[in-house]
Amino acid sequence: MNKQNEQLKILIADDEADILEFACYNLIKEGYTVFAARNGQEAIEQAQLQQPHLILLDVMMPILDGVETCQRLRELPDFQHTVIAFLTARSEEFAQLAGFQAGADDYITKPIRPKLFVSRVAALLRRFSNLQAEEQELVELNHLTIHLSEYKIVNKITKETQVLPKKEFELLRLLALNLGKVVERDEIFSKIWGEEIQVGTRTIDVHIKKIRNWIGDEKITTIKGVGYRLDY
Repeated sequence: MNKQNEQLKILIADDEADILEFACYNLIKEGYTVFAARNGQEAIEQAQLQQPHLILLDVMMPILDGVETCQRLRELPDFQHTVIAFLTARSEEFAQLAGFQAGADDYITKPIRPKLFVSRVAALLRRFSNLQAEEQELVELNHLTIHLSEYKIVNKITKETQVLPKKEFELLRLLALNLGKVVERDEIFSKIWGEEIQVGTRTIDVHIKKIRNWIGDEKITTIKGVGYRLDY
């Protein structure tokens, strides 16, 4: 059990008792403080009471489904920046898209596999730890340090320093400040190129490819039709 995890609170909402029990068991075993809810309304009530750092919502729940629950949580000041992820079946691509539109940060696919599930939760909670990254000078990945004000990345293993071109670094910086969260393409266009500048739809893809050449293909995940996520 990781003692440091005891300070981190997770709320899981799912109407399937076996999945809820299984998910709670694996997270409690890792040392997290875990709260459970069986429907969307109960999830909102528990969230307001417990103020969790991470909320996991099943998509198909009674009373309020996961998407509507997420929307209502995002309307509350206390949860505008809380990390929220969906638990979805692999076939529920429409629900994943609806979830992002409702304000979700990510999704975890069912069936839940313990090691992968715990790993994804840890990554989502690291997203919480970087919510104040705007005030930081550094963002730490496994093998890289991103110097936010110096347009450079440093490989921790080889000690190699690379200064990136302005637009590439601005895009990397945006992803780094949202570490573990999906950044939508529209937001990227708006923040990197501005509302009034017209660029081709492939522009982001080209810049992402160049960034991957610097930091490794596995670090940036493409969410088809939505955007990109920088992982640890």
